[in-house]
Amino acid sequence: RLRKARLRVEKAIKEKKIFTVQGPYPIIRRLLQARGWVERKLPRKNRQLKQQPGDQRKQQLEKRAGGGGDKQGKAVPNPREDEDKKEDKEQCSEDSDDIHDLMSYLVQDQVPNFLWTIHLGNIDQELLPRIEMVNRFPRLNALCTKEGLCQSLQNLPWFEQVDLNTFFPRCYRLGLMGEQKAFIEDFRLTAARSLLKLALRKVGDRPVGTEQPPKSGKVPGVMSLTPMPFTARLSSPPYPQLVEEALEVCEQHLGVLEHQDIDRDTPSPCRTCIAWDRFLREYYRVAHEGGRLMLSKEQREQCQDVLRRLEEQLPQLRIEGKLNVWILKPSAKSRGRGIVCTTRLEEVLELSQSRTGSSAPVCEWVVQKYVERPLTIFDTKFDIRQWFVVTDWNPLTVWFYRDCYLRFCSRPFSLCNLEPARHLCNVAIQKRYKALQPDPRLPPDKIWSNTQFQAHLAQLGRADAWKRVIVPGMKAAILNAVRCARDYVGSRKGSFELFGADFLLGKNFQPWLLEINSCPTMSPSSAVTRRLCANVQRDTLRLVLDRKDNPTCSIGAFELLYKEAAVDSCLSVGLQLEVTGCSLKNP
Repeated sequence: RLRKARLRVEKAIKEKKIFTVQGPYPIIRRLLQARGWVERKLPRKNRQLKQQPGDQRKQQLEKRAGGGGDKQGKAVPNPREDEDKKEDKEQCSEDSDDIHDLMSYLVQDQVPNFLWTIHLGNIDQELLPRIEMVNRFPRLNALCTKEGLCQSLQNLPWFEQVDLNTFFPRCYRLGLMGEQKAFIEDFRLTAARSLLKLALRKVGDRPVGTEQPPKSGKVPGVMSLTPMPFTARLSSPPYPQLVEEALEVCEQHLGVLEHQDIDRDTPSPCRTCIAWDRFLREYYRVAHEGGRLMLSKEQREQCQDVLRRLEEQLPQLRIEGKLNVWILKPSAKSRGRGIVCTTRLEEVLELSQSRTGSSAPVCEWVVQKYVERPLTIFDTKFDIRQWFVVTDWNPLTVWFYRDCYLRFCSRPFSLCNLEPARHLCNVAIQKRYKALQPDPRLPPDKIWSNTQFQAHLAQLGRADAWKRVIVPGMKAAILNAVRCARDYVGSRKGSFELFGADFLLGKNFQPWLLEINSCPTMSPSSAVTRRLCANVQRDTLRLVLDRKDNPTCSIGAFELLYKEAAVDSCLSVGLQLEVTGCSLKNP
């Protein structure tokens, strides 16, 4: 066995097949070992390894490899985290752990040719530049944080003549005063539009806003802000000018959208003589407390006309709904941590301030328009996790994975209660609601594959929506995001990265990009993800390793989404540029 180990090590060194895996990736390890790669195991961060003299360690390994070991000669395992235990249990079954330990020892002085890690910070920074191929890119904040994505997508007009509002819900960074003011204005304008929708809505014989939220259990540690329940203040109608003020604001906003303010001094719709504090209080009463609205025939026609014209100008009007729900997110957290839905302006501003600590600036919080009218399945909200791989940033090369999966919430969708069980599809969040099942037609693990979703669309008579609307929309959104972020990402030849993009679908099947995750989880949470996560890891290795030697080899479910012509490097350092001129002053 010692001879066998040495021969395999010599061959792996000659063929440059030394690899290192850090993190819960047993499938990557098994697939590489099956290809003849030898693993160099690196110490895990925050875990002390028991050191032994080199000769003694080698003798013990050789003895064990020869089959002469006993219980006293076996190494005592160190304490590990749960994921590390799971990873070690799923080692390649073709050889014993002993021979892999021996081969790992024999390549300890070799620089790995391939690294798959969950975090670049876990790797020795002196060793990292010498590794030929790495599965991570540095400096991904512009793409994989909520704040960074919000900022980089603002540069979209430089790359593509596409309206950002057609695929990315409106988003603001609360730490920047300019964007905070823009959010406040957006919230007010959305409230005015929502009021017009509420004024036109009929709910049986009841006045608008009288729906009562159902009672639901609470989960400790999870914060949810719900619309105020119906109260007995129905007899006190809002002030008579409420609808007229909403119409006035919307008319002024239409003037701005239609560029009627170019040749005249038109104030911002939110800087009019309207008392906004009073307007919002009355709007809350109508939307959440059952306040009455009385419309004349003329006002009803005006509301219909204004909303029709606004729909022509605002791509997101159809997803807004009537309750003006917004979602507050911490920029750099994942798995749904810290996310809060709310319907009140003051709550957004207070929460962003109260959750700010000395190590977390306010700018790390973003607020985004909540999709109030998502497509649901059996009255249950879901989102889509879609994978893609970037193999190069110059020339930009992006690969799209044809398989994906859907994640369902645990309770039926309802805006009367903004608890996470109804609105946050993250697996980590929904695990807290294992006992809940929204609909018997959905699986207990709350996961569907894309093939199951396509079968559901066929039953609805919309089988064409997947290929004609959903997939093209996801591809376009991913490409737009990647192109906008490319100048801020740390490019490194030989690196690649697998990303996971999250999408919601509107009622018309239009996909809306929510966020992009680096290093998406590969832990199987269901039978569907067990299969798909294994497949995407297998196909990623085919793409980045096998294809180097055989460009015609199978790359599984990956397809080339985009590859641009090589771009020359930036201007040489030291070149002096100067802009001269004078400012124009008003006469």
